[in-house]
Amino acid sequence: MNELGLHFNLLISAILFCIGVAGVLTRKNTIVIFMCIELMLNAVNLTLVTFSVYLNNINGQIFVFFVMAVAAAEAAVGLAIILSVFRNFLTVESDEVAELAG
Repeated sequence: MNELGLHFNLLISAILFCIGVAGVLTRKNTIVIFMCIELMLNAVNLTLVTFSVYLNNINGQIFVFFVMAVAAAEAAVGLAIILSVFRNFLTVESDEVAELAG
């Protein structure tokens, strides 16, 4: 991989991560927040694969599979929680579900 490929991939990864952070901080819809968290995980995966290819070491790519497995489990549990909240409160807006705060 040449230097342009490394810098380009890291730049794309940083942009994706920043979009994810901005989405988490500005959105109120929990499904959109959840998608932004997944976007941040994928940005980190892109960084791991980029450095794995650049350093000619497969450990980063193996670690990506573990991150993807955790993300899949997180997606299943997170969507189940969002569905449960929607059934109880009839909304997925995070600021309207203030009763969960205690």
